[in-house]
Amino acid sequence: MSDKWNEIYAQAELSTPAEPAWVLNQHAHYLPLSGHALDLACGLGGNARFLARCGLNTEAWDQAEQAISLLDKWRNLQGLHNLQPRVVDVLRTPLPADRFDVIVVSRYLQHTLLDSLANALKPGGLLYYQTFLAPIHANAPRNPLFYLYSGELQQAWSKQLSCEVYGEGWLPDSHRHAQRMVWFVGRKA
Repeated sequence: MSDKWNEIYAQAELSTPAEPAWVLNQHAHYLPLSGHALDLACGLGGNARFLARCGLNTEAWDQAEQAISLLDKWRNLQGLHNLQPRVVDVLRTPLPADRFDVIVVSRYLQHTLLDSLANALKPGGLLYYQTFLAPIHANAPRNPLFYLYSGELQQAWSKQLSCEVYGEGWLPDSHRHAQRMVWFVGRKA
């Protein structure tokens, strides 16, 4: 899988847009003024860039070395020393418990990680999550495993996180195509 993403990111340049997820951008007012954040499956680091600019010490994890290398170059040019890009295979590297004040995941879904995400938050920590909403649709992944069903996120985290924001609907992507998405902001008790 990382070979596929390395090929995709090999075509990216420092000027390639890397925007934060809609849910993070629209609900940034929940962010703490300081703390430790994680952008999981970060790609080119749109969320990580945003979090670091907000003053959070931010780790950006992705298995694609090409994406992490480009993000590291961008970080050095910007002088953002509170951003640490790392090549991490999240399916092989367990998330540390009670470590992050903020975790952001966008356009990535691995059902087996849902509990780990909540456990990796410190008490009072925030999880921003945005991904594809079933059914499969154009301009989105073809694999049904990359989709959530209506209400699935709320149910998955109902015992671990209090819901601050939840929504489902059509959102534009970076190419201005509409995609059916689900978004969630939850706080660990």
